[in-house]
Amino acid sequence: MTTDSHALDQPSGHDWDAAGFSTRAIHAGQDPDAATGAVVPPIYQVSTYKQDGVGGLRGGYEYSRSANPTRAALEEALRAAEGGGAGFAFASGLAAEDTLLRAVLRPGDHVVVPDDAYGGTYRLIARVFGPWGIDHTPVDLADPRAVVDAIQPGRTKLIWVETPTNPLLGIADIAALAAHARSAGALLVVDNTFATPYLQQPLALGADVVVHSTTKYIGGHSDVVGGALVTADGAQLPVGLVGPTGTTSLADAVGFHQNSSGAVAGPFDSWLTLRGLKTLAVRMDRHIANATAVADYLEAHPKVTEVIYPGLASHPGHEVAARQMSGFGGMVSFRTGSLESALAVCAKTRVFTLAESLGGVESLIEHPGKMTHGSVAGTALEVPDDLVRLSVGIEDLADLLADLEQGLA
Repeated sequence: MTTDSHALDQPSGHDWDAAGFSTRAIHAGQDPDAATGAVVPPIYQVSTYKQDGVGGLRGGYEYSRSANPTRAALEEALRAAEGGGAGFAFASGLAAEDTLLRAVLRPGDHVVVPDDAYGGTYRLIARVFGPWGIDHTPVDLADPRAVVDAIQPGRTKLIWVETPTNPLLGIADIAALAAHARSAGALLVVDNTFATPYLQQPLALGADVVVHSTTKYIGGHSDVVGGALVTADGAQLPVGLVGPTGTTSLADAVGFHQNSSGAVAGPFDSWLTLRGLKTLAVRMDRHIANATAVADYLEAHPKVTEVIYPGLASHPGHEVAARQMSGFGGMVSFRTGSLESALAVCAKTRVFTLAESLGGVESLIEHPGKMTHGSVAGTALEVPDDLVRLSVGIEDLADLLADLEQGLA
């Protein structure tokens, strides 16, 4: 094996944006430590920083809510991974979403949301921002005409997209929705948690901002909670809105609210998330291989009434997913025909652990209607009661299939 000696001897501050995904994930924002040469960014477990005279900040650091070197490394790595203009790391995915909504919405505004959005996102928009005067309309994002019909001219400031959605794995055409958002003077927000930046680049397709729960695939090991926003280079606030810094820059407004609200990622959480990001590509390749085989197995099983996976030709969004994704992800949902049979499967598996969340190296199984999506019961977003959601991990495939076989028996 040969190596490119020039590539291994880059000066500090090298621009990694032209490099491949895995190279960016490993190197962007993560130059060797100037003081020691450490190849992994240090954990700056510190709250405040010595100033060289009043206002004389070293590297711009004064207080770790405003900025921390470990968090800054993560934010730059996330920015580079998504191909964006600015990255922001938060204490959770919902903290990221809350900051974005506060930055771009005002009482009286309107949001278009998926009709099978993540329950936590719907709860935040409907029950936290609703009383603040924000209206929302759930629509099938796979139907561009339904999205256009849901837009309220002058009031709609965001079109909120998940693709694939959680938990029904619906697919939305990002480029088409971006065009509709621009025509309405609104922003297109894409929750890229399920697809990850390795498989899908929403900003390149016209989105204004990407949202992540970095708890999931980016962290990848079920040991850290976090969230992120990445704004497109040059992205602006919705038409007519000026941010708290006096500019129309979306990144300026998000940065102001991140500091003002303070729900930032801590240094150790940032370090763990950085470590996970480095191996995202190789993990996702295994997740996809296992999920594809699991979906094929379930589709042939007599006790399964429907399998939902974008990689299957039977999925209504398969062609769109194939066009805008480089792989179909590690999430598989299926239906069993009854609530009782769905709960029985969830209770019987052993390799698939019964637990909420997703995206870790271990396989998880859950019943969305009674677990992650209980908050949407009785709404337009209520999920079928016989639905089971799998987060397919990277274990040996034979063990996963055997576990499903006995779980469905």
